[in-house]
Amino acid sequence: MRSIRRGTRAGDAQWWLLALLALNAMWVVDLFMLGGEAGVLAGPQGLVLALGRLTGLGGALVLVLQLVLIARVPWLERRLGMDRLTSWHRWTGSWVLWLVLAHVMLITVGYAEQDGSPVLPEFASLVLETRDVLLAAAGTLLLVVVGATSAQAARRRMRYETWHLLHLGAYLAVVLGFLHQVTIGNDFAANPIGRAYWWTLYGAALGAVLVFRFLLPIWRMVRHDTRVVAVVPEGPDVVSVHIGGRRLDRLPARAGQFFLWRFVAKGLWTQAHPYSLSAMPNGKTLRITVKALGDGSAALRNLRVGTRVLAEGPYGAFTAEQCTHRGVLLIGGGVGVTPIRALLEEFSRTRNDVVVLYRVRDRQDAVLVSELQWLAKRVGARLHVVIGPATAVGRHGPIMGPQHIAALVPGVQHRDVFLCGPPGMTDTVLGALRDLEVPRDQCHTERFAFAA
Repeated sequence: MRSIRRGTRAGDAQWWLLALLALNAMWVVDLFMLGGEAGVLAGPQGLVLALGRLTGLGGALVLVLQLVLIARVPWLERRLGMDRLTSWHRWTGSWVLWLVLAHVMLITVGYAEQDGSPVLPEFASLVLETRDVLLAAAGTLLLVVVGATSAQAARRRMRYETWHLLHLGAYLAVVLGFLHQVTIGNDFAANPIGRAYWWTLYGAALGAVLVFRFLLPIWRMVRHDTRVVAVVPEGPDVVSVHIGGRRLDRLPARAGQFFLWRFVAKGLWTQAHPYSLSAMPNGKTLRITVKALGDGSAALRNLRVGTRVLAEGPYGAFTAEQCTHRGVLLIGGGVGVTPIRALLEEFSRTRNDVVVLYRVRDRQDAVLVSELQWLAKRVGARLHVVIGPATAVGRHGPIMGPQHIAALVPGVQHRDVFLCGPPGMTDTVLGALRDLEVPRDQCHTERFAFAA
């Protein structure tokens, strides 16, 4: 098996992203100066207006970066993982909002000083008397709504479908902002190079979203004709769904990865949820194992054989390709054991020093444990099923604490660790691994939320 350091792959991808962002930022400043902005820097109001236009251009550039981060470009996603890209997308979103609001404020203040009028009347005049500014104001309002509903406190109170529908407003905001640039931006009005640059930048970013988020999943569904071939109960509230289709061996899926699954059935076709593969892809079928955490996941038990499936992916850098050592430690918590089970199947063919820790609250929650036992026995892997509440304490201290992990897995510092579980458990285990001085680039996680 090919062994590549994730740190190197991720570092290369981060470097390229930063380099491209820096080059584009310098080019935007050059276009800003070529657009005649240097001539307005004399005087207070000229400086304010110039800063206002520069923050607007900066906001547009970061907004394009946001589109690239969430477009799920395969080259980036395989190296950085969707969790990291999504985190950066959220972080840059706050920068977009602040830059756009600064643009609005500075432009309004600059024109108010230039016209000798109060700020609020000047703002009303700009918005109400200029159609292009009115469109831009509508786009800014959409960005504010998207930003407010993306905050964790608001997000927890909303259904995923409602949040997702509101979040689509960001695309409309991008279009409205672009139209604002086209009609009154100096880059477009006075500079053909600027026009070509911004058309190319927006076109490439929106094209990536269209291709990788929408067209590719539809094309794969048609090409592979993915459908439900079996629904197998694994426990009182756990079910495995087997998906078959044509030429699935050509689907670039690996153990440890996940798809965004959309089942074309009544009450389900509007929902797309991330579920990991619970078995290594075999070229004929894909399998997911889901615990009933909400209405959407509970309804999977009633899926009919033959139901069409739209699968967006595969996603995730949580794969055996990230290994840097011969020894491997796989840690799964609750239903997070699904990608761990798939990885164990792959590692059973390539590794002879594998340890598995399976953390559950009660024995009845230990889904797929018989499969883990069979795989572990086949390859001589050591399997530890750790049972007890989150506050449980054993003879080696708190369960899944540093002493406990060190006792179960001596020499853990010399292993790659693959960890998947609920957020609380993941944070606890990562803290324990830090205390045990396990290098960060040997710890691999995929922090997507288990959707209901």
